[in-house]
Amino acid sequence: MTNNSDEAVSGFEDRLQALLDSDDDGLLDVPVKPAKATAADRLERAFLEAVEFRRAHGRIPSSSTREIAERKLGARLDGILANEEKITALKPLDEFGLLEPGAVPESIDDVLGGDDLDLLVDDSGLLDLSGLPVRKLPESPDSVAKRKKCADFDQFEHLFKAKHAELADGTVTLAPFKGLPTVQEGRFFVLGGVMLFVAEVGETKTLVVGGKPEPKQRLRVIFENGTESAMYRQSLSIRLHEQEGQAIVRTGIADDEILDADTESGHIYVLRSLSADPQIAGIENLHKIGFSTTSVEQRIKNAEKSPTYLMAPVEIVADYRTYNLKPSALEHLLHRVFAEVRLDATQVDKHGRHYDPSEWFVVRRSVIDQAVNMIVSGEIVDYVYDAQLGKLTHRT
Repeated sequence: MTNNSDEAVSGFEDRLQALLDSDDDGLLDVPVKPAKATAADRLERAFLEAVEFRRAHGRIPSSSTREIAERKLGARLDGILANEEKITALKPLDEFGLLEPGAVPESIDDVLGGDDLDLLVDDSGLLDLSGLPVRKLPESPDSVAKRKKCADFDQFEHLFKAKHAELADGTVTLAPFKGLPTVQEGRFFVLGGVMLFVAEVGETKTLVVGGKPEPKQRLRVIFENGTESAMYRQSLSIRLHEQEGQAIVRTGIADDEILDADTESGHIYVLRSLSADPQIAGIENLHKIGFSTTSVEQRIKNAEKSPTYLMAPVEIVADYRTYNLKPSALEHLLHRVFAEVRLDATQVDKHGRHYDPSEWFVVRRSVIDQAVNMIVSGEIVDYVYDAQLGKLTHRT
């Protein structure tokens, strides 16, 4: 029995080996389990897709096109170009010079013409609209918003300086962008490292996008480099999402708390400086106009240590409580009304840094009261402040 069993096993092994030897097509080969892709493998694969696109089309993939597949490749390449370590790792694979730095712009016209950060043009969405039966021309003012030089940037420049100072002293902080509802008039955001200010939100218009009607609102967006754009509200939201933009919010206050006009309350305050500096103390009717979502007393703590308060204690001369009205928007309007009499002075903080306080104005308290009431009533649109007369006068 043992010999017969051994012979049977031996015969089976011979037949099995013969079967394996006859498998010319490899049908019986055991598949090799692929090795798990590493982060480096994925990075190389993503870059090689961009290389193949360059080989096939003769150009670098764009991150601003409406063609979704190309847009993804362009966005990946943009991310690679922003990381020196990735550039170094991928250099051996760069047969077309995709990782070479671009030419340094020689003038402001070159900067405005390049638009590498997609800040200058609004192509109104992520969808590929090439298949639609009707398509607006690129130069149509309703389809594309090009950035241009801001003619009245002097009216906004101080706002950016103030926000940078508040970021430095911790009054405000950077927070993740929370979506379209937070894109409101008076808000500050950071997109591609550039601070921007939503100065105006236009009327809602219904446009047909992808065959469906959608409400659209044009914005007036001011950038801290002196340019502006009339991009759509949705377009700004898309860019903030895509480029991991950030919102500038009051420290310790939730983003949604300061945006809900139905429940939000705050303070517009007017301060008088108690500085012993003769140059400050000698200025009659010098007032600081600001806003706070906390108590004004809390807001002005340690005023003598902050250049925002002229490095001196302050006295509260007015505290306007706001209901169903953004105090930041009211503050901005007041600053616009009294822009002509803004204090021109430079302060030095405790670190030796120079700072131009932007919320101090040489204007009578009674005129400030009048301006607040006229803003609330809507009458302010028909008035301007006459510095020589020291009063609000009707527009002619």
